[in-house]
Amino acid sequence: MRFILEITTPAWSVARNDNSGKTELLPTNPLPIQGRAGVGLNLSNLQPLTSNFQTGEGQVRKPNRTHELQFDRPITRWDEGIPLGNGLTGLLIWGDGNPLRLSLDRGDLWDKRVADEILAEDFTYSELIRLVREGKHDDVKRRFDRFYTKPTPTKIPAGRLEIDYGRACDQANMRLSLYSATAELKLMFDGRYSRIYAYVHATKGFGRMSIRGDAAQPVVRVCGPDYSGSGGGEGVSAGSLALLGYPPAEIHEEGALSWFLQRTREDLEYAVVLAKRRIAQSLEIAYTVAANHDGPHWLEQAKETAARAVGRPFHWAGTEHRRWWAAYWAKSEIDLPDKEFEKQWYLTNYLFGSCSREGVPPMPLQGVWTADDGALPPWKGDYHSDLNTQLSYWHYMKANHLPEGKSFVDFLWALVPRGREFARKFYDAPGLCMPSVMSIDGQALGGWVQYSICLTSQAWLCQAFDHYWRYSGDELFLRDRAYPYLKESAECISRWLAPGPDGKPRLPLSSSPEIYGNSPQAWLTPNSNFDLALLIYLFRALEQMADSLGNGEGARWRELRERLPDLAIGGNDVLMLSPDESLDESHRHHSHAIAIFPLDIVSAESQKAVIDATVARLEELGTALWVGYSFPWMACFYARQGNGEGAAYQLKLFWESFCSQNGFHLNGDFKNHGVCAAQYRPFTLEGNMAAAAALQEMLLRTTDGVIHVFPAIPDSWREKGVSFRDLRGEGAVLVSAEIAAGQLTVSLRAEKTGRFVLYNTFGSDRLLIEDQSGSRVEECPQGDHLPIRLAEGQTCLIRAG
Repeated sequence: MRFILEITTPAWSVARNDNSGKTELLPTNPLPIQGRAGVGLNLSNLQPLTSNFQTGEGQVRKPNRTHELQFDRPITRWDEGIPLGNGLTGLLIWGDGNPLRLSLDRGDLWDKRVADEILAEDFTYSELIRLVREGKHDDVKRRFDRFYTKPTPTKIPAGRLEIDYGRACDQANMRLSLYSATAELKLMFDGRYSRIYAYVHATKGFGRMSIRGDAAQPVVRVCGPDYSGSGGGEGVSAGSLALLGYPPAEIHEEGALSWFLQRTREDLEYAVVLAKRRIAQSLEIAYTVAANHDGPHWLEQAKETAARAVGRPFHWAGTEHRRWWAAYWAKSEIDLPDKEFEKQWYLTNYLFGSCSREGVPPMPLQGVWTADDGALPPWKGDYHSDLNTQLSYWHYMKANHLPEGKSFVDFLWALVPRGREFARKFYDAPGLCMPSVMSIDGQALGGWVQYSICLTSQAWLCQAFDHYWRYSGDELFLRDRAYPYLKESAECISRWLAPGPDGKPRLPLSSSPEIYGNSPQAWLTPNSNFDLALLIYLFRALEQMADSLGNGEGARWRELRERLPDLAIGGNDVLMLSPDESLDESHRHHSHAIAIFPLDIVSAESQKAVIDATVARLEELGTALWVGYSFPWMACFYARQGNGEGAAYQLKLFWESFCSQNGFHLNGDFKNHGVCAAQYRPFTLEGNMAAAAALQEMLLRTTDGVIHVFPAIPDSWREKGVSFRDLRGEGAVLVSAEIAAGQLTVSLRAEKTGRFVLYNTFGSDRLLIEDQSGSRVEECPQGDHLPIRLAEGQTCLIRAG
């Protein structure tokens, strides 16, 4: 391994892009100056350079063409379309030219009409407890569950553009460059071609297309959603869009502009505006999705945006777009001997960058790609916090994409007033708590009440604040947001803790998502391991935060944590469902083992036997009743176990059996590979993000203040060589590492001054450390911890001495 000192300049130049093969505006690359640590050079941005992380002009960048999505035939389903997006606006390209469809979405388009049931006086936790204890389960379903089948609140689609050639193409070749977030399509008609380029601008509120070639020019039109049809959905939809009762969209034209205006049954109005311009043999197109909450003159502004965008040449209009994505990809890199794993990691980060951005709502179940099939989206495209929203934001911190992922904690913080109101009205409690299944404005949607309104799911939401603090090192965020949010959540939950027969705190109701569905059996003996693990986690996190802040409140949280009962562990060391029940069937939601991951309460350092036994029991029960996301979560368990082979196998099953050709997680074994019983295909994104998180856990673990590099990789990766750059660890440290020719090298770069601890897997008791002060050798037994203190901006390199 060589290391380079990069002197960066913000210049841009016209250069050949190795990803597209075209000449375009690209960032001028940093000038690599090779140097030796400690000889007077500024080492503040020292980074490892391997054969796969080269940055010189004309050299390899990642993602590159090997990571692209490529299709050699028309795409016939919306959930297999080419995905583009900028966090707020999303686009899916699919169809055969008769027409070619461009399904549009916007993340903040919601029908927010609430069900009458949540407004009733007896819509309370006390009433739920009474009905459960009296065995009135039909009343429980009627009062707290069944209104989920009503059509609203729901995410709604934005409409679509259609490019109509009047006939299906004879041949199609399509590709998506992840590096530039640009799609390129080539459609053949009787030997003539039409080539289409498309992107959704990364930072502006418009999308652009350019249609070129010698085939007959198509008709391009704007189409509103079908609010009058009888769309089918995937068996998990609440029904047709027609149930919303909207009037047909109003179609308008004005010179080179055309648009539809969609009115709804509430104040919301929205439109898709299309602008067209012919230049020689090309047809230039710009479009934007706008809504009346954009401002008082929203429609006129949308028309101006589209007209201005189409007036600029296609390439130059995308300069800032490409610049944004180049900066995004510069944040971190991996190089794996298994290129399919590597491709999936880059694809998942592309999807994340396309549907999660600071300043806009976080991704719901389908991100910015709401279904375009005439039906309400699967599970109404809501925010499911019994698993889905949490898994969707598992991976971004370690992938070093903090600004894009911060949208989730910003969203939760903005909903604090709603959470306080819900805590007061539903739970009769101080503090705050959100419904576990909710709309964009935090209203309860109903559904299986064990999981749709769950006290401890709020503690799982708290982990988003805890993790952001730990990975960013932002002490102001800790003081002003993380600690207050966790504290108010704990105050609401603590209101309902009461001593059980053994004097230990118990919840009045307990469950473990989503075991036994919505049957009476789903109410478990308190406390389930799911509930208890989250209580332990919440009070422990508050204790650590209070100690870090020095506010004197740590003892309060420590006392609450120490009063809790122990996790229920069977005589065979297996984590149980509850104090008196074990998991004895295949089950998709590994809620009983949440203490292993992501809570890290049961660790390999202290309770390896429990991890091993629980994993073994899951293997015995099998995968028949699993769904897609179950496999990446299981891979995380294997990673905590240190079993790289097992983790890789679970990810291989997931990517091969549960993901569409565009990468979308479709939940069921829709390819009939025989890995589980569910064969449906509703699209949600949490499985994708969980898989990226599992892969990162194989490469780097930084829990409990200790940095473990390559803690769970397959032996073949170790033999062939593997590396990563700038994965983020707790304590705001950027970690780079490489195994080459059997030798491990690690680089640490501190964004905050701190003391970092590295676990010695270098194969030597003598470690060579190079930093700003020079080179030195330190003694550290293998398997022991090496402490390293770095000031903000400092870097050090460690390898066997």
